[in-house]
Amino acid sequence: MLLKIFLVGALLIGVMAAIKDGRVLKDAGLLSSCTAAPTKADQTLMTCSKGRLDGWPDLTNKSCTLVSLGRQHEYWRCLAPVVSSQTPNG
Repeated sequence: MLLKIFLVGALLIGVMAAIKDGRVLKDAGLLSSCTAAPTKADQTLMTCSKGRLDGWPDLTNKSCTLVSLGRQHEYWRCLAPVVSSQTPNG
């Protein structure tokens, strides 16, 4: 009985860690995500997809301007290179 409690606890801790990491939610389409495509040395083109929970990302605080809004993707032009570890809403 005690072994089952420890297994369930370990499983819950693993699920909570996976959700906190955010990759599971992004892969499921629940959170927005962006990928960078470098265009010039001083600019970056970001392609962002909409998340079901948080909607479209806002990259204006990263000195980016919205270029195009499509049905499934947004395109942002950023003057400074965007670090790939940065999250769109954080």
